[in-house]
Amino acid sequence: QVQGTQAEPYQVELWLDTFTEEEWGYVIETLSQQAIFSAKLLAGEMPYNIEDVFAKNGLRLFPFNLDEVHSRCSCPDPANPCKHIGAVYYMLGDRFSEDPFVLFQLRGRLKEEIIAKLRHIRGSGEVKKDSKTSQVSPSIKGYQPPVVSGYWQYNQQLESSLVVISPPPGSETVLDVLGPIPLGTTATAADVVMQYLDTIYKNVSDRAVLMGLNRESEG
Repeated sequence: QVQGTQAEPYQVELWLDTFTEEEWGYVIETLSQQAIFSAKLLAGEMPYNIEDVFAKNGLRLFPFNLDEVHSRCSCPDPANPCKHIGAVYYMLGDRFSEDPFVLFQLRGRLKEEIIAKLRHIRGSGEVKKDSKTSQVSPSIKGYQPPVVSGYWQYNQQLESSLVVISPPPGSETVLDVLGPIPLGTTATAADVVMQYLDTIYKNVSDRAVLMGLNRESEG
């Protein structure tokens, strides 16, 4: 609803063409094939080159012109877009800046649905590697299987866009999750210890973030 000069607000509708179940299936499968896309989406971030995934499947997530955006308004102005539709465009622009996943919803899928499907695919081992990312078959001469003892070691430089260093999203710490410490003494003593540990924990957390950011800037 958009309030104009009249007493009653005008009814504005705005929508994009949604993708079919099959088209979304292709898109999500393509997203699951590259760790960078899955990592960012599972972390609640929109990859900057997300449009490449849709283009690979013959689709476009972002509308490139007004012909791809459908709208109508109940006002008497014959122009489309009218000023009321234009006002919604501005508000949508701000909304996209706050939450770019709204575009997924306009195309027919909620962010939660896409993330759940990605988790299912990557967790169940259904990821299909394309020709560029497929691993060497064990039957090829010279293939060396991974060493179990070095599973947690990684000596190569990580892709910078894959590493995101940021402060914790909330103020809750592991101490809040664990609850009160059963000291077996007075409640006051337990509170003092918890407050002291909480101060240490937050200082260490802040220091770790600063060290990480410094290393990132140096790299």
